[in-house]
Amino acid sequence: MAGSVHVSVMLREVLQQLNLSPGLTVVDGTLGAAGHSQKIVEQIGSEGTLVGLDRDPMMLGFAAEKVSGPNIHLRQANYLDIRSELDGLGIESVDRILLDLGLSSDQLADRDRGFGYSTDAPLDMRFDVSSGESAADLLAHMDESSLTDILQRYGEERFSESMARHIVERRRTRPLQTTGDLTAAVNEAIPAHVRRQSRKEPSTRVFQALRIAVNDELRHLEQALDGGLWECLTPGGRLVVITFHSLEDRLVKNAFRGGDHWQVFTRKPITPTPAEIRINPRSRSARLRTAVKQ
Repeated sequence: MAGSVHVSVMLREVLQQLNLSPGLTVVDGTLGAAGHSQKIVEQIGSEGTLVGLDRDPMMLGFAAEKVSGPNIHLRQANYLDIRSELDGLGIESVDRILLDLGLSSDQLADRDRGFGYSTDAPLDMRFDVSSGESAADLLAHMDESSLTDILQRYGEERFSESMARHIVERRRTRPLQTTGDLTAAVNEAIPAHVRRQSRKEPSTRVFQALRIAVNDELRHLEQALDGGLWECLTPGGRLVVITFHSLEDRLVKNAFRGGDHWQVFTRKPITPTPAEIRINPRSRSARLRTAVKQ
């Protein structure tokens, strides 16, 4: 397996917000290739404990090459299931939780997963390919109205109605099974002058919306923020969340500001520096928020 190509977003800012010290117990709920966790382990030391969770076994493989040890526990799991994972390890509560939401560059580069449009690949888009339905399955049966709703809500796509109609019409003659099939259907739905003027691939938002829907990302985040993450933290423990989508950021902001559970450390989200965006353009939409359990 080739090495990871993912560049962790706002690494310096994440470590500052986590405010780590030797001996702490930390959960990285979206472990990825362990870019953040590698530095976390350095700061909590051999007396600290890291629990790394990820739905994608490929990413766990990358992470295992970077972090290992008697107090490091890597598990294939959704951060939504953090309580059961901690119970299985005999850990009652933790000092820090980090969530770095969204898609990694490694997943985008995987030619067999269909997360992006750059190569013609099977339309899968699942973080865990062993469970749930793929994007191709979803597109095969979802009605036009529901598909329009997904493209509007998760992709904020202005041509969502036209795109949904073209997808449904196209599948009547043959199923959409590859990223090329989807890209072709999307491009048919967009006026030619808009395609010519667009600075990016017109199907970008469609791929994002379908990925969010296939992996049920927003519902999982909402449920986790609705008490599960808070309950797993010690009093004074910190939750740091990086989002890449306005709907995700809104859920985090509202959860932190609602009720008396949290003391908010970031009244406004922290964003990448211009220098980081130049080096890693995919970081430009990242928003970091931190809250402390009261």
